[in-house]
Order: sequence, then C-alpha cells, then structure tokens
Amino acid sequence: MFRLDNKTAVITGGGSGIGKAVSLLFAKQGAVVHIIELNEEAAKETSDEIQKDGGKVYCHAANVADQKAIHDVFKKTGAINILVNNAGIAHIGKAGDTSEADFDRVMQVNVKGVYNCIHAALPQLKLSGGGVIINMASIAAWVGLPDRFAYSTAKGAVAAMTLSVARDYIHDNIRCNSISPARVHTPFVDGFLKKNYPGNETVMFEKLSKTQPIGRMGKPEEVALLALYLCSDEASFITGCDYPIDGGFIKLNT
Repeated sequence: MFRLDNKTAVITGGGSGIGKAVSLLFAKQGAVVHIIELNEEAAKETSDEIQKDGGKVYCHAANVADQKAIHDVFKKTGAINILVNNAGIAHIGKAGDTSEADFDRVMQVNVKGVYNCIHAALPQLKLSGGGVIINMASIAAWVGLPDRFAYSTAKGAVAAMTLSVARDYIHDNIRCNSISPARVHTPFVDGFLKKNYPGNETVMFEKLSKTQPIGRMGKPEEVALLALYLCSDEASFITGCDYPIDGGFIKLNT
C-alpha cells in the first residue's frame, strides 16, 4: 500500500523542511522525484540523501514565481503523475504595517508560484492520463492568526485554487487537494527564533509549541505521510478537499 512505483513526482521547495521530507518519502516509496528549489545547495543535500538510499532524483534550480523558468523545468520533466506545491515564504505583519513590496513578494511566491506550477504541470499530467496535485495551504487560510495578513491572504488563495482546479480537471482524471499544517518544526522556525528571540529560543519554542492543543509542533515527516496518502492510488476517491494537520488547532482552540 501507498507505493509510488513507476510514478514521477515534482516537488517544489524540496530542499528543506516539509518539502525535503516529502521528497525523501516519495523517493523511498518508489517515485522518480524532481525537486524544484531556489536554494541549489539545499536541493543537493536532499538529492544526495535520496541517492544514498537508492532513489532516483533530479534537481532543478528555479524560482516558482518565474513562469518561463517553471515551464522550462516541466519541459525537461516530461510526463508526470504528481505535483506537490510546497514552496512558499512567510511574512509577519498586520494589514496596516505590511508594505506594498512585502505584500507583492508574498503573492508572487505563495500565489503566483502555485499557479505557475499548476499551469506548467497540467499538460504533463494529462500526458500520463491524469494524476494528483497537492497544494500546501495552512491553518492561516481558515482561522484568524495575529500578524499574518499577507501570508493568510496568500494561503486563502491557495485553498480556493485547490477547489477550482479540482472541479475543472476532474474529467481529466486529475485530483487536487490541499494540506493545511499548523506550526511544524522546520529550519525556518529555528531561524525565526534565533533572529527574533536571541538567547530566549528555548522558552519561545515551548510557547509556540503549546499553541497547538496537542502540546507540540508537527514534524515534517508527519505532513509528508499525509501527502503520500493523498498522492497514492489508495486515495483515488478524494479530490477537492483540504486536510488540516494541526494538533487540534482549528477545532480545539478556544
């Protein structure tokens, strides 16, 4: 069960965090993995791990916000079966203190980047007779988080895109779902704490962990396992759905 043999998967932002966990797991389950990553060094580290474990992987240095670059990548991949839109950036700020430049930057990566990859992937998915698209949304799309105006706006757009694509391409045998994580312990979290709370990282880490009712942050590997299920043949009846993986954040926080 949950094997991806003879399938080709494209994973954006596959060099670190959730994207790396997805890349490693999908390769282990038999997929040929194509990583699209802005950070070439991070992509190489993930690639080396996959190859060391006997997996097959290709790396493509590209910015998801650059449509031409993304179309060039998908011309190289040829027919694919899976697209995981994971690449994204964070931003902290309310509507009143979010600059136009920051707002545009978040939209370019987190919204246009997802659109660009879907736009380029659809012809290659059709060549395979269909497939699966997973968009990484967020609990920020569903609840009001403080100081996350631009990020929440972008992830709300990703959730809406998921429904639109699922509806428009259901007769092409293309399924589209989204995953909405709460806080996940990635290198980004460690960097954020080091930058904003120097010397107080441990205390702040515990505080952020306890915002999830379950009492901890998620693990990238846990999100990867959910993505694996949704991309597997065992999930062939699922499309147009969002899956929170949030330690109870949405339903149990009061």
